[in-house]
Amino acid sequence: MLGLTGLQRLRELARSRRNERRVSGPRAAPRTYPLMVAIHVALFVLPPLEVALSGRRARRPALWVGLLGAAAALRWWSIRALGSSWNVRAVVPRDLRPVTSGPYRFVRHPNYLAVALEMWALPMAGGARLSALVMSLLNALVLWPRIRAEERLLAAVPGYDEAFRGRARFLPGLF
Repeated sequence: MLGLTGLQRLRELARSRRNERRVSGPRAAPRTYPLMVAIHVALFVLPPLEVALSGRRARRPALWVGLLGAAAALRWWSIRALGSSWNVRAVVPRDLRPVTSGPYRFVRHPNYLAVALEMWALPMAGGARLSALVMSLLNALVLWPRIRAEERLLAAVPGYDEAFRGRARFLPGLF
């Protein structure tokens, strides 16, 4: 699972770099990017280390693997819906047109929801409960200012506020 998730991340980085070369615009909370990179690297280091040191086995691994698969599917659905506008550095293209298809029909930030689910499910699938908790909390601390900054930039995009008025950030019907 770590290997497959790692390959997915590398594939996403390559896609993001291609997309970033095609667009120009402001970046949302650029200081958060190195922290996000560190957290994503830690996702591949801390859980296996915790499992090796604790000897703990996963409880209900099929549940966590299923959640991880659902998160990966949501992530790719989100990326695909945004097309060439998607990138990991949260560059908001100057000519962005609001995307309201795919998972964006339901929530404003499905990709961040997918990341949050992965931060929890991947460590849990291996029995690394402490890593799941720590990684999830760190991810939330980094995503909070990034999402706020990204939403400020998106609010300046013509039609964005109208397209997403009343739509939840992560879970339909909540917040």
